[in-house]
Amino acid sequence: MESSITLHVDGTERTVVVDHRTTLLDALRDRLAVTSVKKGCDHGQCGSCTVLLDGRRHLTCLTLAVAQDGAEVVTAAGLGTGDAGDGDDELHPVQQAFLEQDGYQCGYCTPGQVCSAVGMLDEVKQGHPSHVTDDLTAAGGLDDLTDEEIRERMSGNLCRCGAYVNIVSAIHEAATR
Repeated sequence: MESSITLHVDGTERTVVVDHRTTLLDALRDRLAVTSVKKGCDHGQCGSCTVLLDGRRHLTCLTLAVAQDGAEVVTAAGLGTGDAGDGDDELHPVQQAFLEQDGYQCGYCTPGQVCSAVGMLDEVKQGHPSHVTDDLTAAGGLDDLTDEEIRERMSGNLCRCGAYVNIVSAIHEAATR
């Protein structure tokens, strides 16, 4: 069985016909040619396919595309804020921090890491606790973000290059912007 769905991908409305068994990852990559989303483990274990789905980080390999009709999908390629004046897109503060802190690695996990970092910083701003949050009644916030907190919140994203130190530094830097 197939259905026509409309997704708003990186600010552009896209309509595609998908089999009901098609994951959002496969719809993005194979049907819409959105290659900034990476297919890693295809089992929800590595985080390479993380995007922001209606503002929340989401693993696209575990999501059926047909269930996301009308959703807003932001990939790492869609995080830029427009023209920087030199013809290039201006990087999102998290992307800029990854660049400055050498958080970018081979590039395979990076789009998912960046999307997850953007989503987790937003979760922190909204006061969502993590598994390692000590005081659930405290206001929390970006100023209280520890390395342990970042590692826990980013634990669904694996970096095969082992660059976690630089990624944690980049997230700390982005949290101050």
